[in-house]
Amino acid sequence: MKRISGFVKGVNLGGWLSQCAEYTYDHYDTFITESDVDNIAKLGFDHVRVPVDYNVIERGDNDYIEEGFRYIDECIKWCKKNGLKMIIDLHKTYGYSFDPLDKIDRVDFFTNEANIQRFINLWKFIGKRYAEYHDFVCYELLNEIIRDEVADDWNKVVLRTIAAIREVAPDSMIIFGGVRYNSITSVPMLVDPKDDKVIYTFHCYDPLIFTHQAAYWVEGMPSDFRIDYPGTIEEYREKSLMLTQELGGALYTQDFKSFGPEFFEQLFEPALKIAEERNIPLYCGEYGVIDQADPEATVRWMKDINTVFEKYGIGRAYWNYKEKDFGLISGHYDSVMDGMMSAM
Repeated sequence: MKRISGFVKGVNLGGWLSQCAEYTYDHYDTFITESDVDNIAKLGFDHVRVPVDYNVIERGDNDYIEEGFRYIDECIKWCKKNGLKMIIDLHKTYGYSFDPLDKIDRVDFFTNEANIQRFINLWKFIGKRYAEYHDFVCYELLNEIIRDEVADDWNKVVLRTIAAIREVAPDSMIIFGGVRYNSITSVPMLVDPKDDKVIYTFHCYDPLIFTHQAAYWVEGMPSDFRIDYPGTIEEYREKSLMLTQELGGALYTQDFKSFGPEFFEQLFEPALKIAEERNIPLYCGEYGVIDQADPEATVRWMKDINTVFEKYGIGRAYWNYKEKDFGLISGHYDSVMDGMMSAM
């Protein structure tokens, strides 16, 4: 299967220019600094994924915020100094958000021509601005499409956006994923743009009952719920009944026998097949375990999923470097940091 050079072992900078506690310049100036990127390189990562919400860089259609773009500019300089590659991920766009805390229609954007054109215009601006860095900066079109019924409309938006970016950035890599919160199961539904510089992305937090145990934002999840890894498939299915089928994910729809690398290999199989047929690399833009889980159990999960990433040459970025309930350096993983890093 086609592999991605330089985007093998990464980490997300979530919470800096996206999903911010407060959208202020004081926050942007202090949450992530050059020393953080230096540290990321020292930890052995080869790239960063930088989620950016549209309101940090855009006031309106074709009305962009230079001060907001300055932070992306600085991050590019920090990455270049450290030999890191970088993904610019549009985490939220005008008219659409994956975030359950944002009360917004999850369908309208994909047929709303004004919002689609605004999205395309923003990407054309980004594409032109950073085209010269095509050897180490990638563009990820949009984070986590939720609803199945927009899959075809999203594919149409993808093709239009890629065409617009290619007018100004013919050599830049472009990343896009699918529905069901960017599930691996939606990869076969993605359009083939017939472009040799595209990457299919997915996120993997399976089984969600483990990776998001006690998560306050997950509907149906008790705040005191805890579960070990690995357990039995039967136990996990039983516990997952308190979640919707949408959140329970593949546990409801596939005949898994046990956990371990074989669980992830079976889960990834349809995506691997379509990616190989189309000669398009696969990339996991987010994976990780909430800081409510037992750290040793987290290391076991990390070893299992990364075994399969390594086997098939799937690049990945851990969620998250700092805070956001998954923070690698936020203290929860101090006792197992060596195990975490070796598992990646």
